[in-house]
Amino acid sequence: MPLSDIVPPPEDLADLYDNAPCGYLSVSPAGEIAKINKTLLGWLGQPEQNLLGRPVHDILSFGGKIAFETHLAPLLRLQGFVDEFALDLVDARGDKIPVIANATERRGDKGEHVFTRLTVFRAVDRRKFERTLIEARIKAEAEAKSGHAASELRDQFIAVLGHDLRNPLAAIAAGSHMLRRSGKLEARDLTIVAEMDRSAARANRLIDDVMDFARGKLGAGLPLQIDSGVPLGPVVEHVVAEMRSIHPDRVFEVRLDIGHPVECDPDRIGRLASNLLANSVTHGAPDTPIVCEARTTGESFELSVTNGGPPIPEGQRDKLFQPFFRGEPGGSQHGLGLGLFIVSEIARAHRGVIDMTSTADETRFRLLMPRQRER
Repeated sequence: MPLSDIVPPPEDLADLYDNAPCGYLSVSPAGEIAKINKTLLGWLGQPEQNLLGRPVHDILSFGGKIAFETHLAPLLRLQGFVDEFALDLVDARGDKIPVIANATERRGDKGEHVFTRLTVFRAVDRRKFERTLIEARIKAEAEAKSGHAASELRDQFIAVLGHDLRNPLAAIAAGSHMLRRSGKLEARDLTIVAEMDRSAARANRLIDDVMDFARGKLGAGLPLQIDSGVPLGPVVEHVVAEMRSIHPDRVFEVRLDIGHPVECDPDRIGRLASNLLANSVTHGAPDTPIVCEARTTGESFELSVTNGGPPIPEGQRDKLFQPFFRGEPGGSQHGLGLGLFIVSEIARAHRGVIDMTSTADETRFRLLMPRQRER
């Protein structure tokens, strides 16, 4: 019988998806795993029921989380696809799986985000070669340098992180500002510019978190620039105003009773307030106001942020201030899980404490610290 007369059997599309020679992954707009094929489950060593509905960050390494938040997600929103980006997955044992992936957004008739689809290819040998070269270089440098040189390397890392990442973001922010002021943008263009602004602001916050984490873990703790007698009312109001501009759909209330100056680093206290507010935006109920309160007494300064929504599960409360811990997200905003860790480090640097109460009515984070530092 001629080969042209042979009729191949019909392809089994379900089997083609599940047992393809590559991984398939679908992620919801909220950043949760909606569908995953058996090939990728086999690489991860996880059953399907352990991953469906979980944040996609649960299967990403620390570097993968940064790549997803600062590169993949913004580009997908702007152009709808990203090709050949590298990141590391993490399997059930905590081992990294180097992969190369392509991603596209599936959008509805009105342009709304329906799913993010990723095709994943293992890149173990390629990445192993790259890492071997990097590790050999790092080892040679480490053996050749003294403790002083290691300290210099740490400081250079922090400086490069701040300089090389912030400068492009500043250029993006300046460019979007000029575009808005031109008056020549159509409604769709304005939407894209607003998305660029939000992504740049979010990337700046991620950079702040990573830099402070590096200072805390690689250095001697968070450095403070203490100012005697700082009026903290304007600092808190400025932070809340920034959050209102980034999240115009949320309601923020400010209640201040600051009658005494406070010896502190005002920038750090502003950062603490900003992280608590961002945490409330992510996890709080969107239909209830977020309340920021600050007051002083003769001996202390107190700042709190309160939001509505379901209580924090008991099993998560002891982990809230650990680095890279991310609870159940209340929206599409995902971070690296460093925000509350940085909050606790800032409080500790000011000889203060952070406590949390969470009930069916509200969740409240509170900073309590001395108004004057010990002499």
